[in-house]
Amino acid sequence: MDIPLSTIAVVGLGTMGTGIAEVLARAGREVIGIDISEAAARQAVAALEASTARAVQKGRITEGERHDVLARFRTFSDLQAAADAQLVIEVVPESYEIKQQLFRELDAIISPTAILATGTNALSVTRLAAESQHPERVLGLHFFNPAPAMKLVEVVSSVLTAPPAVEAVTELARELGKEPVAVGDRPGFVADGLLFGYLNQAAAMYEASYASREDIDAAMKLGCGLPMGPLALLDLIGVDTARTVLEAMYSESHDRLHAPAPILKQLSEAGLTGRKSGRGFYTYAAPGSQTVVPDTKTPQESTGAATGRTVRSVGVAGSGTMASGIAEVFAKAGYDVVLAARSQEKADTAKGRIAKSLERSVTKGRLTAEARDETLARITAAGSLDSFDDVDLAVEAVAEDLAVKQQLFATLDKVCKPGAVLATTTSSLPVVACARATSRPQDVIGMHFFNPAPAMKLVEVVRTVLTDDDVHATVREVCGKIRKHPVDCGDRAGFIVNALLFPYLNNAIKMVGEHYATLDDIDAAMKLGGGYPMGPFELLDVVGLDVSLAIEKVLHSEFRDPGLAPAPLLEHLVAAGCLGRKTGRGFREYARR
Repeated sequence: MDIPLSTIAVVGLGTMGTGIAEVLARAGREVIGIDISEAAARQAVAALEASTARAVQKGRITEGERHDVLARFRTFSDLQAAADAQLVIEVVPESYEIKQQLFRELDAIISPTAILATGTNALSVTRLAAESQHPERVLGLHFFNPAPAMKLVEVVSSVLTAPPAVEAVTELARELGKEPVAVGDRPGFVADGLLFGYLNQAAAMYEASYASREDIDAAMKLGCGLPMGPLALLDLIGVDTARTVLEAMYSESHDRLHAPAPILKQLSEAGLTGRKSGRGFYTYAAPGSQTVVPDTKTPQESTGAATGRTVRSVGVAGSGTMASGIAEVFAKAGYDVVLAARSQEKADTAKGRIAKSLERSVTKGRLTAEARDETLARITAAGSLDSFDDVDLAVEAVAEDLAVKQQLFATLDKVCKPGAVLATTTSSLPVVACARATSRPQDVIGMHFFNPAPAMKLVEVVRTVLTDDDVHATVREVCGKIRKHPVDCGDRAGFIVNALLFPYLNNAIKMVGEHYATLDDIDAAMKLGGGYPMGPFELLDVVGLDVSLAIEKVLHSEFRDPGLAPAPLLEHLVAAGCLGRKTGRGFREYARR
């Protein structure tokens, strides 16, 4: 198989096939585009003409180079055109029957030395290879959409694939300017194997009416830095496609996290498949449009909403990074802030941390020296919670320990004036358990800020079954005044972000524990294929493996789903004291400061 891959056939000229053809033609390959639909072929040519014209306008290529690219792309409706190809990439619909029939037909057409690559992201490459007379030349070559822009290519080997074939397409991927990741044959491979479980859980969360589609999407974008929310992404991928991928994953894993949420079936069978149909989780201006238009589920401004309580002063309990960050946020927004710690010394240290943070903002030109001084002047450092006697809103940011928080809320109950709103920043503990430690559970609510609080825009607003409407309204109003984006969620483990994020992280750890892929390949796959700002193992080491394990245990305990059980490798690392960056070693090793 040691032959140059200079002539490549792409079978199936839909969006993905057209994108792959463009990548190949721009890289100097002769491209044979094949589709039984002449209209699809014409559309593929038009798409390439349009994209190369834009490239000329932007000065990325010359008119002569554009002419050469277009000349290298020829389209046909007959599969016989693939006879001279050294590599055939099929991107036909995700159906074993369709793909297997195509493989049988290609066997009679292409050279025995030609490589046959499937673009599937859900079906078994091994099962498809078994249909070929030359299974050793069959592998998976999974590009991501849009192919010209996305850097990741998963190179999928079956137990039958010959190593020279893998080497040839891996080298091709590099020559195309892509980042190839070698993976074994299992549904979803790496990127989709992690991504679709997360998307499925988001769909189930929405179906259960736990949170609105807008709040779920905003939470994951603002809380995790993702380019798109999960429900908007499902609409882009295609609800029917997601269902197909999940069905394939579940048939192998039997993991309930992969069992397609019923809403995916309901939407698919109703023809509401996302952007391509004009309606899915959201409604679009037209089929194929990316413009979301209002529908019956779009949030409406309620004229009968409860009026919030007046908040002029805020108490923040705690002396750690989160407490000082929250205090800084409130003080910048003009609130008088009491920052209380277990001792005056700890409170002064926390205020000093805020002073350094504000000074950095001045140095970077984000804040004036006058605004820095005014902000600091609004903060009073106190060594006792007794100083919360006149605050309108008390926010606790102490250790993530229920007993500690309950004791603190019992104290707040005695110290704070009647009508004060009491908020916990817990990320995983039941808010109602904090509320029941007081004689006024109706005044207690969750305000889950994200770290670092001055930079992160999201606040999860967690109301319990006992929280008064005006308390909820108060916190939402306050979030607006401190320039945060509030999302509403109920009082259950993980709220929105952690309930979706940590099962994804846990599944990534399981992939490594099962020796399916390496840390580096998984991190690269999620950054390049999913647009994630950090790979799962980079993020785990930043969050802390002990913190991650604690959250996993809470989720598993609450939902009792075997798929949420903490990965054994995570438990072993925590037991060994390898907690991530803070200890110098987690999934990776770090230089000690």
